[in-house]
Amino acid sequence: MRIQDIAFADLLHLEPHGPDTFVGPAAQYPWGPRLFGGQVVAQGLRAAAATVDGARPAHSLHAYFIRPGSHTEPIRYEVERLRDGRSFSTRQVVARQSAGAILNLSVSFHHPEDEADVQVAGLPDDLPAPDHPSLIDQGWGRLIDRRATPVDTGPSGYWIRLAADVGDDPVMQTCALAFMSDAAPSRAVRSPHPGLTGDTSDRGQFQGASLDHAVWFHRPFRAETWHWFSTTSHGLFGARGVVTGDVFSLEGVHVATMAQQMLLRRRRDA
Repeated sequence: MRIQDIAFADLLHLEPHGPDTFVGPAAQYPWGPRLFGGQVVAQGLRAAAATVDGARPAHSLHAYFIRPGSHTEPIRYEVERLRDGRSFSTRQVVARQSAGAILNLSVSFHHPEDEADVQVAGLPDDLPAPDHPSLIDQGWGRLIDRRATPVDTGPSGYWIRLAADVGDDPVMQTCALAFMSDAAPSRAVRSPHPGLTGDTSDRGQFQGASLDHAVWFHRPFRAETWHWFSTTSHGLFGARGVVTGDVFSLEGVHVATMAQQMLLRRRRDA
């Protein structure tokens, strides 16, 4: 089904298929037959959370995208319970389709502790608000609202919010942020390439794909509200680029940190 025709709650609905095994729906996205990596990460996180005490929220995830997923068949999530300690639980999730594994995901869950809460990073002073006319509307589907800062103008990144009712379940909120986090890094990966001029037509000359992805969850948030996803490129080497970023609420609360490595390869037929 098309992403325009599915609600976020339905996208994250997983059917149990035996012990610690779940099956979730695939969706077709505007750019073609490949699945959106953020969807597979969010569903994998949902599967992992279903095997953990709800009092332990996820504090980090690390994912490897193994092969492109297809929107034409469901996705099977196999969860392995690696450890349940006094404070932490660790899960490994493998997402599979008929072609084989498409994602390997590790998730760590931590029982909240009453310790120091110190925020160091903050919103840029010159950051335009989400409704500022200088921002570029780059939303897609019915789930993602996204506003980009102009290239080479001010801070680099996106204002992003989920254009859907997520509800009050903390697990669903965390899955929603994981979903959105894969909608932020690609422009920063491409930005330093000498063969790109900033015109959208340049993208046809290159093959791009997410290779691995990590998110650290710091503080509570509401995915339906605007969040600033900062993005910083760390250069390109061997057809790979690395981006790191921080996620802030409208009020400037630092809610998460992310990192992604992407493939950026000139098409051989270009």
